[in-house]
Amino acid sequence: MMATIVYILSSLTCIACAVLLLRSWRRGGGSSKLLLCSGLCFAGLALNNGLATIDVNTANDMLDLSTIRLAISLTSVSILIFGLTWESV
Repeated sequence: MMATIVYILSSLTCIACAVLLLRSWRRGGGSSKLLLCSGLCFAGLALNNGLATIDVNTANDMLDLSTIRLAISLTSVSILIFGLTWESV
């Protein structure tokens, strides 16, 4: 029960961060790729936390989302690293 609450709160926090970052990127005319990459990273992390909520609340033998969650996390962090290196060059 407590893990579900933590994952839901983490998802909501990531969604709020993604919305704020992407809104700021759009208002800036799309000039900052770091804002875009950060927003996309947080959107992916929100999806990851949503899937973790589903994964925790289902039986392990019925549904295992760990591989999908790891792929989403890897993609999200890779997008952020790409944005950080793009802005530093």
